[in-house]
This record gives sequence, structure tokens and C-alpha cells, in this order.
Amino acid sequence: MSDIEELKQRYLDETAAAPDLDALEAVRVAALGKKGAISEQLKTLGRMSPEERQAQGPIIQGARAAVADAMQARKEALERAALDARLAGERIDMSLPAPERPEGSVHPVSQVMDELAEIFADLGFAVATGPEIETDWYNFTALNIPESHPARAEHDTFYTAENGLDGGPMVLRTHTSPVQIRTMMAQRPPIRIIAPGRTYRSDSDATHTPMFHQVEGLVIDRGVHMGHLKWTLETFVKAFFERDDIVLRLRPSYFPFTEPSAEVDVGFSLENGKRVIGGDPAGPDGGWLEILGSGMVHPKVISACGLDPDEYQGFAFGCGIDRLAMLKYGMDDLRAFFDGDLRWLKHYGFSALDIPTLSEGVGA
Repeated sequence: MSDIEELKQRYLDETAAAPDLDALEAVRVAALGKKGAISEQLKTLGRMSPEERQAQGPIIQGARAAVADAMQARKEALERAALDARLAGERIDMSLPAPERPEGSVHPVSQVMDELAEIFADLGFAVATGPEIETDWYNFTALNIPESHPARAEHDTFYTAENGLDGGPMVLRTHTSPVQIRTMMAQRPPIRIIAPGRTYRSDSDATHTPMFHQVEGLVIDRGVHMGHLKWTLETFVKAFFERDDIVLRLRPSYFPFTEPSAEVDVGFSLENGKRVIGGDPAGPDGGWLEILGSGMVHPKVISACGLDPDEYQGFAFGCGIDRLAMLKYGMDDLRAFFDGDLRWLKHYGFSALDIPTLSEGVGA
């Protein structure tokens, strides 16, 4: 037997006897590595005459191929054996609870928006939306807000660098009232809508932020009066705070877009040292807290939308969604709503499965 045949047989035997992948790798290096025995034989071909190379070349190449094929087959067999042993040794207890996975949570503002939509849908209201960058006409003029009104000043309102198609200035809407105007111009009464969304004012402290969320309501129909407004607000506040002992107080006020106008206060009391909405506001631990503004839609606003104020009347109201969330869920700083702190959101956030329903409580 020639030297190359002996090498081939030797490494075939060692390959077949390799007990694991590490041992097999050692055989491969010894035989086919850069300085392996068979690799050295291949190097000798360069020093042979053409006749010798023609005779020995196929033998050496055949030995190399045979050993390489044997090693590949042995490697696959050892890998299968290792996998079988692992599967035989590992067991999954299906009775154990699944490991906890990180979950996101619903922001309190989103939760309260869903609660508002649920409550007002039960009262026959639709949800209306509109652009957040508005023309001066929709944001101010159509709402009977004169040019001398402080709200139009740059220290209260964000103006854009470019004017609108009508040549007038464009603003980041200071309230969602433009949605009311757009709705009255787009459809005939009866109208019953709420308009939730983002609004912008140049203000920032513990209870004010430059961007905040507001919801406004609008009803336009024949024969609408202040009694309808008061009943709607009482029904809404009782459903939202999930208490029947809610007391409201309407105080005369002034808004350019309503006449008459009223600020709405809600009674609160102390329970276990904590202020809660509801209870006896005249009691020793009670009081009043302003929560929204309201009033009958001004005839000039109705006329600006192409409707006859002698035929149609209506009421409107508005309040801060962030403020409602603070009052209901015990948050004391509005700025934390927009800090993006995951610890705060984990504490005050809601599960995605906590869908508000009137049948199980909107705060479920």
C-alpha cells in the first residue's frame, strides 16, 4: 500500500472513531489543515515531473476528497446525535405560567377621549374633527371674537409664518371651536357633535402647557334652551366621574361666541383626606371647582355659518381633557402628561383591554 493510501485509510479510521465534534476537528486539522499530512502531499505535486504529476495527482486528490466527504458525513451524524440527546434531556412544563412580556399602556389622555366618546355616543352625539392649523376666520372671526380681543395677541396665540389661501393669517388653533364652525357650514341641523383634539396656546405652568387637549360640544336645532344644556352637562359629569351625587353650579360669565354664557362648577368633598368630585359642596370639607365653560350659541355665530338664528338655536360647551384626567385619576401636574417618562405612564397608564363602556363603568 502506498503512503497516500495509508494516510487516507488512517484518517478515515480516525474520522469514523471521532467521539465528538472537537475530536473530529482535530482529525481535520491533522489531515486537511494548512500543514496537514494530506495537504503536504498535495504540495509535492509541484515538485514532480509532468508524468509523475499525471499519475499521482488523481490519487492524492481522491484521498483528500474521500477524507473530506467522510468528515462531513461524520459531522452531520454527530450533530444529529447531539440534537437528539438535547431534545431527550429537555422538557417544557406546559402547566407553568408563561413568562411576563413587556406591554405598552394606554395614555390617560387617550383613555379619557375614549370615555368621552362612549358617554356622548350614548347621548346621540357624533365625534367631529378638523385641522389643527386654522385660518384666522375659522379660529376667531366666525366665532364673534373681535380683532381687539386679547386671545388674538401673539403672546397668547401661535401664528404661522405664511398666510392662508384667503390672505388671512394662519394659527395653531387655540380651541376646537373651529370644528363647530366647519360642521355647521357642512351640514344642516339637527347637529349634535363633540370635537376632541389638540389645541395650542402660549402658556406653561403646572396646570397649563403650550399644547393641550380639549373637547367641545355643540347642539344646534329648533327650540334648544339652557335647560337642555344643564341636563346634558349633569348627565355627562355624572357618567364620567361615575357618581350620582354630582352637583353643578352655573355662574354667569362672558364668552364672545355664546350668549348667555356660564362657567360650570362641580361640587367636591374630602374623602380620607383626598379631594374627590362629588359629595356635598356646602359641607365642612366641601367646595366648588370650575371644570368647563358653556352657553347658548351666539346668534352672530349661527349667522356666520349660513343658518337663520331666528329658526335655529343651540348650546356649546368646552373643557380640557387633560384636566378631566387629572381630576378623575388623581394627577397633580399637567406637564407630566407630555414628559414621555415611561415610569409615569406605567403608573397612570391603562391596559389596552380596559375599553370603557357605560355598562361596566367608563373607568373600568
